[in-house]
Amino acid sequence: MTLYRWVARNQRLEPDRAARELGVDRDAIDTALLSLTTMGLLKADTEDPTRLRPVDPDLVGAVVTGRLESTLRAQQAELNRIRERFSDLRGPYQDSLSHASADVEVVPRVEEVRAALNRASTECTEEMLTSQPGGQRDPAVLQEALGRDTALLARGVRMRTLYHHTARFNGPSQAYVATVSALGAEYRTVHQLFGRLIVFDRRIAFVPDQGDSAGAVVVREPSLVHYLCEVFERTWSLAEPFSEAAADGLEAVAKDIDRTIVRLLAAGLKDETIARRTGMSLRTARKHIADIMETLGAESRFQAGVLAARNGLLDPAEPGPRNG
Repeated sequence: MTLYRWVARNQRLEPDRAARELGVDRDAIDTALLSLTTMGLLKADTEDPTRLRPVDPDLVGAVVTGRLESTLRAQQAELNRIRERFSDLRGPYQDSLSHASADVEVVPRVEEVRAALNRASTECTEEMLTSQPGGQRDPAVLQEALGRDTALLARGVRMRTLYHHTARFNGPSQAYVATVSALGAEYRTVHQLFGRLIVFDRRIAFVPDQGDSAGAVVVREPSLVHYLCEVFERTWSLAEPFSEAAADGLEAVAKDIDRTIVRLLAAGLKDETIARRTGMSLRTARKHIADIMETLGAESRFQAGVLAARNGLLDPAEPGPRNG
């Protein structure tokens, strides 16, 4: 555009003079001249070819931008058509999500849950993983599980189950574990469990429905099932073989459970949470908490933790609550 300004000022093109005054070589002048005339910014005078007439840049610009604007409008129209075509696919995609929800299915009633568990158990061929929180198990539930688990073991399915330590005090649980262990099942216990879980062949998992519902959520999505199995395996690696509390020494087992409760108290957890994590009834948990705080002379949960550590009830050398 420097050459355009020079021509507009001199009304004539003298290439050598323009090159000299603009401080460029002659080739640069020729290249610039070709560009300006091609764009239509410079035109030769019809009567005197040595004279160049500058053309109104607004008019030239309007012509150039007009072509660009036309191209942009065509591209914008094509962009809108593409967006509309993809937008039309939104409905089928939403429909596919509703169909895919079969990978995570809510089974609201306990009767349906039992039917689904029985079906999954019948189809299981390799492995069953179970996490059963709570120290008290209903004998009727255990009796129903006995038939299902016996059939699994008879087919060569490997069975592993996690319980709370408190299950070692429960007579029905002790009898059940003794019976099924003799058939090849494996049982371990931990201070705290992550929740109820049943997995068949690492393919289908059952977890509780939210709230106090007796329903379940059936998970078939492979990544979720894999994650749940990893949670189980980590807890299993930290758990201890199931044995009756009497065999381990009732006092030692009770002291071990009290250590866990003191840690949870020091963490500020509520009674309901402590009961759930240790597998106790709320009433039993509150009795343990009251006895511990009275023994320690503690007036707060945090103080109970401090006093327990000071009195050696929380040995820093021990591994802590094996909660997975």
